[in-house]
Amino acid sequence: MLNIGIVGLGGIGNNHARCYTENKHTRVVAVCDINKERADAAAERWKAKPFYSVKEMLKSGIDLDACSVTTAGVENGGDHYEPTMELLKAGLPVLGEKPISNDVSKARKMVALAKKKRLRYGVNLNHRFTPAAVKAQEWLKAGRLGELNIVNMTMWINNPNESSPWFHIRALHPHSLDVMRYFAGDVDSVQAFFKKGKGRKIWSNVQANLLFKNGVIGHLTGSYDAGGSYGLETLELVGSEGRVIINEACEKLSFYPRFSQEIESYDHLGGMGSFPDTFPSRIGAWVDDLRKKTPPSKIDAKAEDALKVQLVIESIIKSWETGQVVKVPQK
Repeated sequence: MLNIGIVGLGGIGNNHARCYTENKHTRVVAVCDINKERADAAAERWKAKPFYSVKEMLKSGIDLDACSVTTAGVENGGDHYEPTMELLKAGLPVLGEKPISNDVSKARKMVALAKKKRLRYGVNLNHRFTPAAVKAQEWLKAGRLGELNIVNMTMWINNPNESSPWFHIRALHPHSLDVMRYFAGDVDSVQAFFKKGKGRKIWSNVQANLLFKNGVIGHLTGSYDAGGSYGLETLELVGSEGRVIINEACEKLSFYPRFSQEIESYDHLGGMGSFPDTFPSRIGAWVDDLRKKTPPSKIDAKAEDALKVQLVIESIIKSWETGQVVKVPQK
């Protein structure tokens, strides 16, 4: 049984706690939040010991095997750095929330420290862990799609929040771009356009063209001004022998052969009903990596992947600001 600590007990932190509690290999023994009421409420709910700072938790001597960092902050990633660095310095594996950081220099430092200390450091890029995405990846590797040519991604939700000019692209699209990278690999260069929605102060709509290093081309459409009560997520993979579409991250998977009308479709593959079901799947994979002692460089959705996504995001912003096609740094 692995002892888990959780830092940041908002909605996402409690979701992590639920997943660990339901996993037969883990138990939540410590919850930490600078907000005493949140920490105390979570401690009572999950039958764990409350702490109000990472330093206090580490000094307590409580036995921990790993921690989730589910803090928020500016653009939902501003508060990840300090607790992650404290935990890594203490020798603890970390599963962080996305984005890894909205400050690339800090993201690089976290990745470098985990590498130096040979610690497992993953990020909750949970969209790649759906049975639909895994099945599509199997089809791609088996050659069923032929040569991959195009990856298109649409993701939008109705989010009226306005915290910074780049809140939308930095907070939402680590998911979108990670899924695109999951299928097509590293991104070579980008070209992007943004639009502010009606009455908006932030860049709440984006379209970006991507050229991957292997020659695949892709397109991202994203918005905080669409979707009504529901979000929309559609992934399309276009190959020389067939096309794959995944709807709503996990709800429907379809394969369309290029030279046949025999469409193959799955609804709720693996019994996954909707997006909230992706959390147990991702955290389960993280727990498996901990239990199996997977080498840090081999864990799925590792921090390096999250860093590469943030480098793509910053390049997309730079493209819009300069009006140019921008080469993406690779580290």
